[in-house]
Amino acid sequence: MRPLAFILCLLTCVCFPAVSSAQHPTAARDHAARIGPYLPVQQISEYVREVFQDRDGNFWFGTNGDGVCRYDGKSLTYLSVEEGFGGRAVRGILQDRAGVMWFATNGGVSRYEAGTFTNYTVANGLSDNNVWSMMLDKSGTLWVGTHDGVCRFDGRAFIPFPLPRVEVESPESRFSPKVVFGMFEDQAGNLWFGTDGEGVHMYDGKSFTSYTQKDGLAGNIVRCIQGDRLGRIWIGTNGDGASCYDGTTFRNFTKKDGLNNDRIYEILEDKAGNMWFSTLGAGACRYDGKSFTAFREDYDLMINDYPARGHVQEFFEDRDGILWIGCSGGLFRLDGESFINVTKDGPWPVPAK
Repeated sequence: MRPLAFILCLLTCVCFPAVSSAQHPTAARDHAARIGPYLPVQQISEYVREVFQDRDGNFWFGTNGDGVCRYDGKSLTYLSVEEGFGGRAVRGILQDRAGVMWFATNGGVSRYEAGTFTNYTVANGLSDNNVWSMMLDKSGTLWVGTHDGVCRFDGRAFIPFPLPRVEVESPESRFSPKVVFGMFEDQAGNLWFGTDGEGVHMYDGKSFTSYTQKDGLAGNIVRCIQGDRLGRIWIGTNGDGASCYDGTTFRNFTKKDGLNNDRIYEILEDKAGNMWFSTLGAGACRYDGKSFTAFREDYDLMINDYPARGHVQEFFEDRDGILWIGCSGGLFRLDGESFINVTKDGPWPVPAK
């Protein structure tokens, strides 16, 4: 090894020692991610998987190990299990009609009101404490998808809502077909539930209709469900691309059609009517109804030795029309046609008047 390279390697090892989050629960919060080879930058978290803006304009960022943090326009406040939060991994954030904040976590559901957490677990009716998805329907009812099915909240406790089981060819799951990764209510009030291996189930208030690959769905492991302004249902799968359902047939999109890759984690329709697709491993892409524009991982910005924006797990468009993405590697926002890394020091956007 050349002398200069040896010195730089030695400095890197001294300045950036490995930190175990298992040994130090708050290590991920305090650990400085490495931008490029040697420059430390304090990310919001090493893994941002949820973004939400409440009615007061505060931003909430759900992480994969640091709980949730709130940005009030001036500073960040972290709320974790040490402060009474239910879990370390956050997989959903909502605000109900009364202004109460709700969080889906790996330790149950957390309710936050007036600075106090109330946590709901299997002791309060949840079918499992691992909660993967969350939804408020038009009536204001809270639904959650867990590791063991769906539950709805009756105001005091959670009540299981059994989904049908279907037979599929070549069964495959990441965990179990009972896991519900995504939920959505369409314009007609139908509820859609995406499962880990048995496609999607649509509930019309009386009965279920199930769709799998044999019905035209791209894949049976469904990670997300979203609707668009035309009433179509978009479904992202774990390795088979995305499907668009128009009420009659499925139109499927894969890498051959312009997707960055076929592992779709999140789908969003922005205010302009564009559809955004996040991928695991290849960044994000935008579909204008005719063609795809790729926003791939950034090899010019290495975070913890990985290209920025490789694994994208969240889209959120705020009240000012700014698109945010949460990634393994931090938080980003769209500025024109490029994404900016937003760290603990910003740069934060200036709110519109």
